[in-house]
Amino acid sequence: MLPGLRGKKAVQYIFFEMLPGFVLGLAVFVSIILMFQVLRLTEFALVHGVDLLTISQVIGYVCISMLPALFPMSLLFAVLLTYGRLSSDSEMVAMKACGLSMATLLTPALALGVLVSILSARTSFEIAPWGNRQFEVLYTKLGNTKAAMAIKPGVFSEGFFDMVVYANHVDSEKGHLEGVFIYDEKQGDTPLTIVAKSGQIIPDPERPGHRILLRLNDGDIHRKGQAHTKIKFDVYDLKLVDPIKDVVREKSPPSLTLEDIDHLLEQPDLKEDDRRTYLTEYHKRWAIAVLCPVFALLGVGLGTNTNRRQQKAGGMILCIVLIVIYWIVYVLFESMGRGGQLPPAVAIWLPNFIFGLLGLESLRRNWN
Repeated sequence: MLPGLRGKKAVQYIFFEMLPGFVLGLAVFVSIILMFQVLRLTEFALVHGVDLLTISQVIGYVCISMLPALFPMSLLFAVLLTYGRLSSDSEMVAMKACGLSMATLLTPALALGVLVSILSARTSFEIAPWGNRQFEVLYTKLGNTKAAMAIKPGVFSEGFFDMVVYANHVDSEKGHLEGVFIYDEKQGDTPLTIVAKSGQIIPDPERPGHRILLRLNDGDIHRKGQAHTKIKFDVYDLKLVDPIKDVVREKSPPSLTLEDIDHLLEQPDLKEDDRRTYLTEYHKRWAIAVLCPVFALLGVGLGTNTNRRQQKAGGMILCIVLIVIYWIVYVLFESMGRGGQLPPAVAIWLPNFIFGLLGLESLRRNWN
């Protein structure tokens, strides 16, 4: 067989060997992510009576928002698994003996890395922000529809319709509160403090998630202005309309598309802290996408280790160790970028540069 034809066959063989590993890695890492959400989802279903369709939507939006980070992790798993198996079965040695160069054997991993990088970039720029935004909106609606779930007994809760609410006892299923304390400063210079023996949360069936009635029993209203005013009541209805509307609520940075970030960075009156945050988010979208070829390079270098016993010990363990190390380094530098210790571009791209050098060094050692 001609050398060029052998090289083409080898590239195709290795490339299609990696695809099942990539899908398997994606499934494994999605499962790991969902494991951390099990307790919260179980609480939604059993305690607050949230239906399975809504829980499925929450799961779907969480997975979509995490896809840009899951793609390079799954790629690293696939490359380590495939090249590790080729090395342990002596197929890599046989390919080298047939005269195939390092560049030829590296080509399928880099090709898959570039393809996954394009997919990750597309997801990171548009799809993941959409998923994160939908999760924010759904969680807000869920929190307001099942409003009692936002109030924890014995805890000052600040996320309840822009008020601080405290209750000694909370029945989340029935929406019943006992020993209620409310601090409402939406009226500016004259904040209200309401104390009541009990209360009942009554959602509006016409606008669930957007409006509720909080009926308080046997309490006092304290208004602090130029003079202190106290009003005693037997029953007091507090009508609450959502302060967070889907079309008005400001998006969090992970929910911004790349176009949104570009638009915000063009604003001349942008605060310096906000500018660093948006610059960090901008470079993060690109850096996570470029991480795919970097992980492909690193995976080939470590996967072609000549220690067969070590390869059989498991590429999954090595993959998890590398991912944990990478994200520790990444989070450290990202915090430095957001805090101003480093320029955002340097802080975000430095982990990729470091791991790229590690990949090149591992290739040099194994292929010399």
